[in-house]
Amino acid sequence: MTEAATPQTGNTFDVVILGAGSGGYACALRAAQLGLTVALVEKGNLGGTCLHVGCIPTKALLHAAEVAESAKDAAQFGVQATFEGVDMAGVNSYKDGVVSRLFKGLTGLIKSRGITVVEGEGKLTSPTTVDVGGTTYTGKNVVLATGSYSRSLPGLEIDGERVMTSEQALRLDRVPKSAIVLGGGVIGCEFASVWKSFGADVTIIEALPRLVAAEDAASSKVLERAFRKRKISFLTGTRFESVKTTDSGVVVTVEGGKTVEAEILLVAVGRGPSTDGLGFDSVGVAMDRGFVTTDERLRTNVEGVYAVGDIVPGLQLAHRGFQQGIFVAEELAGLNPAAIDETGIPRVTYSDPELASVGLTEEQATEKYGEVEALTYDLGGNGKSQILKTQGFVKLVRRKDGPVVGVHMVGARVGELIGEAQLIYNWEGFAEDVAPLVHAHPTQNEALGEAHLALAGKPLHAHS
Repeated sequence: MTEAATPQTGNTFDVVILGAGSGGYACALRAAQLGLTVALVEKGNLGGTCLHVGCIPTKALLHAAEVAESAKDAAQFGVQATFEGVDMAGVNSYKDGVVSRLFKGLTGLIKSRGITVVEGEGKLTSPTTVDVGGTTYTGKNVVLATGSYSRSLPGLEIDGERVMTSEQALRLDRVPKSAIVLGGGVIGCEFASVWKSFGADVTIIEALPRLVAAEDAASSKVLERAFRKRKISFLTGTRFESVKTTDSGVVVTVEGGKTVEAEILLVAVGRGPSTDGLGFDSVGVAMDRGFVTTDERLRTNVEGVYAVGDIVPGLQLAHRGFQQGIFVAEELAGLNPAAIDETGIPRVTYSDPELASVGLTEEQATEKYGEVEALTYDLGGNGKSQILKTQGFVKLVRRKDGPVVGVHMVGARVGELIGEAQLIYNWEGFAEDVAPLVHAHPTQNEALGEAHLALAGKPLHAHS
């Protein structure tokens, strides 16, 4: 059934969804499509963190950064151009325009499906009821999709001026002369990349031994080498101790007493679950450090209550929440969908260069399967990568004589290659299955094909 659900007149629904971010609105759209009546409760804007202060605006900034780099590097392509600086008012206008158009489209889509949107802060009051400003909305099922917030560290106060989170960094009306980024994960590396392209001096401070520590060690190594070449400074294996604000900026002290000074400090130490004070615990929903625990079918321990997105332990990615939302809607409609394999969810860091991966790292695969094989195909052998003047690799990890269980890529635009990579992983492809597939020339996508040719024992544009 694909027509819109019948608009609801009372306050009783098949499903009440608390939160309209990627997980919540996807659940609402799919549930309505399947003929269920839906109430979607949201205190902010439809689309949540991803659309308004996350994925979309940060990627718009990263594209502007790519344009800036293209202007700076134009001469090497025989193009005469000059880089005169960044007009943040113009950049923000472009960024906000992208968000605005997508928001308008999403709002229209939700309205057209007959979904009841309830504006205000919702609170779970029983396994079947949500209170919004004194009005009770009842659902046969309730889906918790309240998202996440930018974390800080104990004693590290965010003032929004000198010490800020990613949300405030997105609203900056200037390019800082210098910035310290606390946290070398995805968010930290993306902002470091943007600000460097815009002309700032950037230092990343990361407590773990390497940048993007959740990725394969080889990917971290290539990213670190590229950042050094771009003169992005980073201190890994270094713990933050304190920050002091001054008239001109901030002074950060790290373990061992070393200090680093800059105009601003971006706190990018991860995101916490937005669950506090929403009634989950008083209704008896099982939680762990603020996260809502679920089984593989996204059911909480309370009958009829489900949870999706960033509040569920695991990868905090918009497309994960989106897929989970669809899953729950189909589960409620009785379609019995297949459980989501968390390891099969693609991951992308949109820095310069980009990182993209799916499946297990070499270390994880070795731990799980014992004997594995890994092969790295250097982008130096790829025509389109030479045209783009990018460096990096495609790394494949497979079980001994078995399917590919991990794909890891570094280089310009490799985020666009993850689609085929996730099919290979999720369909348990063997190198011998992928090698005969024809990859268009000249594309970076060929690098995936070449890597599988090599892993199948017939390397062409690779040294055997």
